[in-house]
Amino acid sequence: MIITGDDPEYIAFVKARLRDQFLMTDLGPLRYFLGIEVSSTSDGFYISQEKYIQDLLSRAALGDERTVETPMELNVKLQLTDGDPLSDPTRYRHLVGSLVYLAVTRPDISYPVHILSQFVSAPSTVHYSHLLRVLRYLRGTITRRLFFPRSSSLQLQCYSDATWASDPSDRRSLSAYCVFLGGSLIAWKTKKQTAVSRSSVEAELRAMALLTAEVTWLRWLLADFGLYYHTQSGFV
Repeated sequence: MIITGDDPEYIAFVKARLRDQFLMTDLGPLRYFLGIEVSSTSDGFYISQEKYIQDLLSRAALGDERTVETPMELNVKLQLTDGDPLSDPTRYRHLVGSLVYLAVTRPDISYPVHILSQFVSAPSTVHYSHLLRVLRYLRGTITRRLFFPRSSSLQLQCYSDATWASDPSDRRSLSAYCVFLGGSLIAWKTKKQTAVSRSSVEAELRAMALLTAEVTWLRWLLADFGLYYHTQSGFV
């Protein structure tokens, strides 16, 4: 259980009441929770999953020590018919599932994980080779972290993008967005669009609609916290 807030006295009160009702141990300031590492400095907070990546690489048992600069090659178009079917897809499914959770703190793998997760029902040797590339990328970038500064503006900055007809199997486009609150990245997503866009402009508009829904929810959430904010958006 994580207890957070800006009133230390009330947090202590909540802990005392919980101890009265349940057998519990106070582990002190948050440092590690469900594979997520949290470190605090005078400037802000860092969150990462370095140990989680190390454990994932150990389970993957890569046969070399190579690293790569990017998690996926540019303009790759994967299809269900690529390569030969894996004799045992369990390993592929396990690794992809682990990467889905890792994307909680690693937005840089959001796109390749979204692509690779589409083939968990029938992965092939080609899909598996691209999965190994993501793992080699993580090995070379294992120390990357998300930073949340203590002092930052309350301006929401939102960015969206779309890849038109990027899926060769159904010609549907991908939407992607990220949202910053001041200098803190607080939300991101890569998602296949639900309908075929007839132009790149339509694909971009669908991406912006997805982002608008997310921003609307975030604005209501911030309002519940009593925060005042400004919104700035754009698309690539």
